[in-house]
Amino acid sequence: MIVGIILASGYSKRMGKDKLLIEVEGRRIIEWVIKACYESKLDKTILVYRTKEVKELGNKYGIKTIYNSTAYLGQSEGLKLGIGKEKADAYMFLMGDQPFIRTEYINLLIEEHEKEKSKIIIPYYNGKKGTPTIFPSLFKEELMKVKGDKGGREIIEEYGFWVKKVYINDEKAGLDIDTEFDLERIEGEDKWT
Repeated sequence: MIVGIILASGYSKRMGKDKLLIEVEGRRIIEWVIKACYESKLDKTILVYRTKEVKELGNKYGIKTIYNSTAYLGQSEGLKLGIGKEKADAYMFLMGDQPFIRTEYINLLIEEHEKEKSKIIIPYYNGKKGTPTIFPSLFKEELMKVKGDKGGREIIEEYGFWVKKVYINDEKAGLDIDTEFDLERIEGEDKWT
């Protein structure tokens, strides 16, 4: 069983407003991620949220939602909340601010995991490391020790031998939205459409 955990409890400090609720191509950013998970081969999806509006979008798709009361301690708190509540063979971590992630890429990563179940699966978009990542459950204890505003980066660095890179030739799919500049760039460039 693979559980998808959408990390959507950040404070959007660089944006200055809740970036997850900004509309991109007719949907809120977080809804694109939820929808991609909902339509994928993930066995279950969990939305780790901080605001009522984000939770309501999770409810719209009938996925499990978990409130992150310690979001101020960093991204690691959402990660631990998600995996702490679920037993699974593997966990896929998705960022709530990646509106161009598509179901087909989520499924591709799941298929790669199925081929080598002990590996950490990491997508590379036009050569640049990105998310979502899949961690097999054998890394659960290590993930539960992560602290601060980071996910599994240190684990990936420490266990490089266990990493399987999956190359996706779609730079747009790997984009996350952090600033107004990011928004202007995706809205203003013809190459993304």
